[in-house]
Amino acid sequence: VQLQASGGGLVEPGGSLRLTCTASGNIFRENAMGWYRQSPGKEREVVYAITTGGSVDYADSVKGRFTISRDNAKNMVYLQMNDLRPEDTAVYYCHFVNLGGPTYGREYWGKGTLVTVSS
Repeated sequence: VQLQASGGGLVEPGGSLRLTCTASGNIFRENAMGWYRQSPGKEREVVYAITTGGSVDYADSVKGRFTISRDNAKNMVYLQMNDLRPEDTAVYYCHFVNLGGPTYGREYWGKGTLVTVSS
């Protein structure tokens, strides 16, 4: 599975960004896509993830500010980030995992995209 992500950049506190990720390759009909992030000195953490069935998982720190959506037909996932804060600054990684088939449980990562929240 290959992941192509876009949408990072520099934004002022309170601003918004949207990240997009497209998956291609050996995609099982049931899968999960989402975003992790990592800032210097910290471990990589889940930001928001969504399955083909619509189940979501997210970090408490983004509740009410970020939303995730996906287009199953296009194998695309979108992360809308509003009210961004300096602590959201990190490299964001698109993540994919098949939930069935011969590659069940195998994780795939996109190249990171940098999100910087600063005035």
